[in-house]
Amino acid sequence: MRHTFEHGEEKIVSYEPAESQSGIFGGNSNWRGPVWFPINYLLIESLQQFHHYYGDDFKVECPTHSGKFLTLKEIATELSNRLIRLWLRDVDGERPFERACGNSLNHAQDRNRFLFHEYFHGDTGAGLGASHQTGWTGLVAKLIQQQGEFRTIAQEG
Repeated sequence: MRHTFEHGEEKIVSYEPAESQSGIFGGNSNWRGPVWFPINYLLIESLQQFHHYYGDDFKVECPTHSGKFLTLKEIATELSNRLIRLWLRDVDGERPFERACGNSLNHAQDRNRFLFHEYFHGDTGAGLGASHQTGWTGLVAKLIQQQGEFRTIAQEG
């Protein structure tokens, strides 16, 4: 996003999938990651509430410019499943949250160890920041419960 001020000064806020490249939020800030659980969780809950009000007749293009229209409940479900999949193994047996752990996890010994990171890389899902955020990142348990009730968890492989 670009904005030019009256005095010709230009400010740019660009998409960063993980660590901010700008000191605009004080450098090392937990607002830097695009996948931060509290905000995503509140967005999902809001979409569910708006769906309750508007119903199945109200649809939004998702993803943008895809030509595919979904109800707000379907969008909430898709976002929930994306967050849940941060802890599910992919076709290579890797969990996205582990991508930033490097050698800190012993894959044989820590096979069933789940870390609840402060935030996640927007492109790879790698867990970043503190790895013990069982308060807000633990909200994934509520999403799993909801999706289990809705029977919509989409696990591939």
